[in-house]
Amino acid sequence: MGLLTSAPCAARDFRMTRLRAALLLLCGAAATAVAAPPLQVNGERLNAHLAALAEFGKNPGGGVSRVAYSDADRAGREYVLGLMTAAGLEVSIDAAGNLLGTRAGREPLRPILIGSHIDSVPEGGNYDGDVGSLAAIEVAQVLAEQHLRLRHPLQVIIFSNEEGVMLGSSALAAGFDATRLGQLSQSGKSVRDGVRFLGGDPDRLAQLQRQPGSIEAYVELHIEQGGVLEHEHVQVGIVEGIVGIVDAEVTVEGLANHAGTTPMDQRHDALLAAARFVEAVNRVVTATPGQQVGTVGWIKAQPGAYNVVPGKVTLGLELRDLDARKIEELYRQILEQAQLIGRLNDTSFRFERHVAATPALADPALQALIGASARKLGLSTRLLPSGAGHDAQEIARLGPIGMIFVPSVGGISHSPKEYSRPGDISNGANVLLETVTAIDRTRRAR
Repeated sequence: MGLLTSAPCAARDFRMTRLRAALLLLCGAAATAVAAPPLQVNGERLNAHLAALAEFGKNPGGGVSRVAYSDADRAGREYVLGLMTAAGLEVSIDAAGNLLGTRAGREPLRPILIGSHIDSVPEGGNYDGDVGSLAAIEVAQVLAEQHLRLRHPLQVIIFSNEEGVMLGSSALAAGFDATRLGQLSQSGKSVRDGVRFLGGDPDRLAQLQRQPGSIEAYVELHIEQGGVLEHEHVQVGIVEGIVGIVDAEVTVEGLANHAGTTPMDQRHDALLAAARFVEAVNRVVTATPGQQVGTVGWIKAQPGAYNVVPGKVTLGLELRDLDARKIEELYRQILEQAQLIGRLNDTSFRFERHVAATPALADPALQALIGASARKLGLSTRLLPSGAGHDAQEIARLGPIGMIFVPSVGGISHSPKEYSRPGDISNGANVLLETVTAIDRTRRAR
């Protein structure tokens, strides 16, 4: 009788044991999934690639002169093309000379774009553009090594001639002005010949332009090129946007006269008026709250002799801010100040103005994803504008953009002394990788 009554209990105990085991397995799997670390780039490899790229156009005193369309530019691009191929990307050179590496997606969706440029200014540094370019390739390399296929196609783009005329990105996003093909580049070649030198086809540039809405997102990693992140001990900058730029050539007209025989109270000194104008620009720009900047970057006095009161001065004015309306208001106030200054010694001001760039705001949703990605990696962040121009401002015509900044030591850029620490570069690349996968998970067809 005891055997008959104990059998159901034993069976029940056996079933409960199996259930507990299954639950433990499920809980363990869930715990493992939660605890699984995020994907990580190979920071040592990335920084080694940066060091290798720095050999192309290397200057004896440090830094590089890898200006667009130079032999060093082409050699550096061949090296980068090899890295892209090794990362499993399908690589091509488009009509503008851009290097394009594609990793197919699982679904027929718009592509996610990442990348930057590798051309430099004369006597430049080893990080401007290079960090974003090689980090984008590293992201593709990690995905290939982990056998991960995103839902979206991934396109790594190394843009051509960013430092000169931003040709590669503007041709892709806005259609390049063919009249500029005859301009001389810093390499000594015309833009037309330079595009051909890199393997592009200047006669097909018009066919390269993509349509607005044709990309899912563009994310660019870059060094800050300023000192805010380092000064505030912040690891990652989330870019709010790329500033708009208004330039103006200002001409001050006075009266040239003998410096020895013209009394001080009878002079129409154009240089004195110009000096007051430079001070007024600084006063107007700093009186308004915000992160706007104003600069008088060059000045020329005529006739330029010790013994002649200057009769004419030309100077270059530049204003930058994320808000185009603020730029316009500052410009208006500066015009008013010029009129007041002119009346002090009977001189006149003339402004020849043009818009060098319109503001390109980063997409708020991408800013949020970058911030979440950095926090997931335990990195500190802050919002800040980009005061320098980037390919992202052109690509903003096609779809949402985001930018990730890493600290620049001393805030120095466009200089052989330009430097970002290897750890900061690895951090930025990891944020880029995490952001790309987050975009792939969260973005939906618009």
